[in-house]
This record gives sequence, structure tokens and C-alpha cells, in this order.
Amino acid sequence: MHRILPLLLLLLAAGAGLAACDRTAPPAAADAGAEGVTAGIVGDRLSVLRESDVPGFAVADTPRRFGFPQDHGPHPAYRHEWWYLTGHLRAADGQTFGFELTFFRLGLVAPAAADAAPGGSAWRARQLYAAHFAITDVGARHFFSAARYSRDALGLGSAQAQPFAVHVADWSLVQASVPTDWLLSAADEDYGLQLQLRMAGPPVLNGDAGLSRKADAPGAASYYYSMPRLQVSGRLRRGTATVPVSGLAWLDREWGSGSLGRRQQGWDWFALQLGDGSTLMFYALRDDDGRRDAHSAGTFVDASGHVTALGDDDVDIQVLRHWRSPRGGEYPAQWRLTVHSLALQLQLTPQLADQELPTQPRYWEGAVEAAGRRGDRPVTAQGYVELVGYAHSQARAMVPSATAPPAH
Repeated sequence: MHRILPLLLLLLAAGAGLAACDRTAPPAAADAGAEGVTAGIVGDRLSVLRESDVPGFAVADTPRRFGFPQDHGPHPAYRHEWWYLTGHLRAADGQTFGFELTFFRLGLVAPAAADAAPGGSAWRARQLYAAHFAITDVGARHFFSAARYSRDALGLGSAQAQPFAVHVADWSLVQASVPTDWLLSAADEDYGLQLQLRMAGPPVLNGDAGLSRKADAPGAASYYYSMPRLQVSGRLRRGTATVPVSGLAWLDREWGSGSLGRRQQGWDWFALQLGDGSTLMFYALRDDDGRRDAHSAGTFVDASGHVTALGDDDVDIQVLRHWRSPRGGEYPAQWRLTVHSLALQLQLTPQLADQELPTQPRYWEGAVEAAGRRGDRPVTAQGYVELVGYAHSQARAMVPSATAPPAH
């Protein structure tokens, strides 16, 4: 699993979101503990991200027994978690779109400490929630993104297991009347999305039976599962026009209390749905010297549902092109991905060059398409790629690139 970034983004968003909420709350409602977290975020972002032993929170350190549908819901004993949805949609007239909707939860106070200090203002936050929503409008060559932040007070943000539901303000992911169906809803001024998601198979446990280790340090791990082929249908709104859409989505779920190793500074995550019914996930962690970290890993699921764990040595990734962001920083923009044990080789290309989310920090998460071969058979794929740790290297970003010209 690659989803260390959402923790960082949520930690950063916590400050902005908390401040926004405090502007609407009376002064007496301010939460000193939450203000301390905000100050820590502003003061040293990466050290907060790399904490692996936060007092009072449980640590992901050994494999566990997963149980569904319970584990679709929140895990407040752990400091952070996320529900990460990406997918490809097609309208009847041939228009195509990519989408992302992500919900994050961050515990400000360990459950035992929170229970020991009941009462206080109704605005008091023990947890913070954030959400990111993005649409890749392929035909219009346009990328849209928006964000929401809220605290777990006054109905502003919450999550529950049965029936499953998570929401941040008016964006939500909830269980439908059929337990294997979920309903997604998110909208901003430019785009809106309402989808029904249907589970096409059981959750896939990544790593060691669902325990995904990111580094050797104690607690530098998460519990991580995916649902890589969700059937989706619904409606997409662009401006005032609404069109029916259908397609495939991918859900990533993680929770834990620590993530990054001290030398790790970024990663490239790939999630691909192949035309032959198989799926491939791989995350390549990068150390501060630019080399790939040995904890990089992934999962391949064949069309029959058989799961194969992939280690760092199983996957080669060659960057073919780069794209320079107008906001600063340079990202990989085309890849050749090879899995030798599967006789699989794919060339991946973004559907738009600029699919960078203008969060703090910025990161690139976008729809891609791929083509190649598996053995002697041609194969195509669609999916998403997430690129983290490139935008903040502003000094290097301003050096003229000696690589191929930007994509698109």
C-alpha cells in the first residue's frame, strides 16, 4: 500500500479544517488539544507523518483476522485510516471520465484519553475528517478537484460500520439496501457524481495477509485491503448537464498509526484493471537518495481470483517521459512496467498530463491507460497512478530537463 500520502494530507488539512471550523464556533469552543496538533503540523510535517508510536493508539504490527462488513467501517483504536476510490466511467455517447473520491480519518486523541475527559464544548474534536474529490474529463481535456474538511462534532463528519457509512459535510459513501452495494455522492460547483457501486468479489488482502510493512521500524505498517473491480453506474454532472455513466472502480482501505520510514520520501503507486479480468497493484517507495526502497510491494489477482503477492524484485518500472508542473516540480509521465514472473509488460500513459491536486503538499493522482503483452497475448488496461514526493523539490524542478518532452 501506498497510502501514506493521505495521512500527510489529512494532518495538513487538519489545521486548515480545524481553523475553518473554529472561525464559525464561539471562542469558548476552541479545543486546546486540537490546536496543539495544528501547531505541530505547521512546525514539522514529516516528523508527524513518521511517528510510529503515538501513545494510546494501537499499532499495526502483526497479521490480524479481517471480518466483513465490519472492517469496511472505522477503526478508532488506530490513529488514521482512509477509504480511497478511483475509477473510469463511460457515457453512452462515448465520453470518458476518471474519478477519485477519498475519505480520511485522523484521531486527535487516543480513545482511552478521550473517554477519560468527557464533556466540554459540542465543538470539541476527537477526530478529524477530510475528503478529496477529482474528475478527469478526458474529452474536455480538463482536470477538476475539490476538498472538504470537518471535525467529528455536530454531524459535520463521521463514519460507522453497520450499516457502513462515512461522510464529510455533504459528500458520502454509504451502504445501500443491499449490503454488497454502496452509494457514492459528491458534488461541487463544476462537477457532481452519484454512483452505485457493486462488489464483484471478496476483498483482496495486500502484504502479509493484510499487514503491509512500509519500513523496518516498529509500527511502520498498516492493515491494507483492496476491492479492485467494483462495478459502478450512475450519473455525472458537468455544469448543468447530467449524463448517465457506468464503468469500473477500485477501492483501497488502510488503517494504522504509523507509516513512513525515516529515509523514505515518496512513492509511485499503480492500480491497473486489465482487459483479461486480472488486476495489478504495485507501490514503489523511494528513499531520500532517489533509490527504490526494498519495502516496495504489490499484489496481482488473476481473472479467477487467485492472489499473488509481489515483492520489490518482481517488478521493473522504467520511466519513459516526464511532465513539468506549471506550479513547480517534475513528475514521471509515462512508464514501462514489467512483471517477469507473469510474463507481463505494459506501457502506461496518462489520459491527461496535468492531473495534479493543488493540495498542500501537491501530488499527482490521475487516470491512465495501458497496452502491452502477457506472454504471447496482447493486453490492455486502465487504472490510476499516484505520484508523491516530486512537487516539493522545487530547486531540482527548476533545472531544465534532459529527458523527453512533456506528455501531451
